[in-house]
Amino acid sequence: MKQVQIIMGMPIAVEVIDDTKKSYIVVTEVFDYFRYVDKKFSTYKDDSEISQINQEKIPEKDYSRDMKKVLKLSEEMKNKTNGHFDIQTPDGHLDPSGLVKGWAILNASKILDKAGIDNYYVSAGDDIQLKGHNKDGKPWSVGIRHPDEPDKIVKVIYLTKGGVATSGTYIRGKHIYSPLQKNAADEIVSLTVIGPDIYQADVYATAAFAMGKTGINFIESLSNFEGYAINKQNIATFTSGFSSYLEP
Repeated sequence: MKQVQIIMGMPIAVEVIDDTKKSYIVVTEVFDYFRYVDKKFSTYKDDSEISQINQEKIPEKDYSRDMKKVLKLSEEMKNKTNGHFDIQTPDGHLDPSGLVKGWAILNASKILDKAGIDNYYVSAGDDIQLKGHNKDGKPWSVGIRHPDEPDKIVKVIYLTKGGVATSGTYIRGKHIYSPLQKNAADEIVSLTVIGPDIYQADVYATAAFAMGKTGINFIESLSNFEGYAINKQNIATFTSGFSSYLEP
């Protein structure tokens, strides 16, 4: 079964191949979880916890457990990316959106794991966590979009476990900025990262995109991660192990 709902301002898709009586129940639980995350972390909702924090209406001692967790993870990823991933905006507010989406997808996949689902696909925007095989019994396939022609696929990758995240300007326009290198993110238009889980892949894709043309080198330096970057001239650069995902 497959369901798509608009939550967090984007289409969220959940496909479960395992045909069990509890499939519908667990998929409903997954969407309820995404709604919970949206309510707590959306910077577009005035009554969300993150908005209330930015309005200085909630003291740090009263932050929820999940908020404390996300802020801690954000600080960890800031250190791991040498400062290129930073949830603090220029006006001093906190915007953990670049981490929350991948974190939420990973947590949603754990709900499916706990329910004993072995073959599934969870996506939010261009971020995906998957496991097992598709309805044809083959590895899941993920297309990397052409940055200038969103309906065109430039590469198809295949995997049976892990996360795939893409940062780019072709949907939301320019929305990623480097806190350390001004305009570095203007050097590329798309960067896809494959990793063990979508949480890390998403954060690293955002940070590497902010690094510009050197971002793909950062992904190359990470163990168990691969990347595919496209610059403004539509020239692709990819990591040494990326080609291993091109065959099903």
